[in-house]
Amino acid sequence: MNRYTVISAAAVAVIVAPFLYSGISILGAHELEYRWAQPGRFSFFDLSNHGDVELCNPLPFWTSFEALKIDAYYDSAHHGTFTVGPASLDPLAYATKGGVFRSDGLAASQHIFMTLDHEFDGGVLRLDPNRFVIVSSIETPILGFIPYTTSEKISGFDFDQMMNSLSLSC
Repeated sequence: MNRYTVISAAAVAVIVAPFLYSGISILGAHELEYRWAQPGRFSFFDLSNHGDVELCNPLPFWTSFEALKIDAYYDSAHHGTFTVGPASLDPLAYATKGGVFRSDGLAASQHIFMTLDHEFDGGVLRLDPNRFVIVSSIETPILGFIPYTTSEKISGFDFDQMMNSLSLSC
């Protein structure tokens, strides 16, 4: 084989590899599964006091992300963000990562969360659960510096069910 062909092939591989890795991480962000670290024991109040999340990579290749953010809104008012820091996950594997909750009005957020936890567990309705929305977003920078975010908006009840899941694909 001609040495120029080898040099050209190596140069193409060096150029394509970072884009391929970024693309795989973006795909991994779309497919990422997560739940509370104690299956079946999730509560929004516990979320407001920090905690651990199990992350599952159901894909057959490595994936990584910069941050998983879970924003809680009631009546369009932001009540806090639970953030899980950077993580790299092996193929078809899971990992447990700690998260931190931040809120400008922690006491008010915790009061709303306790009320909604009680309602989701079958208690008396005091707040309209249809006005409670969770926006989860995963930040996966392309090539390490171009911001890319995958977001999903779901109801608080559906999020509660997802976090209480007893099994993941991994």
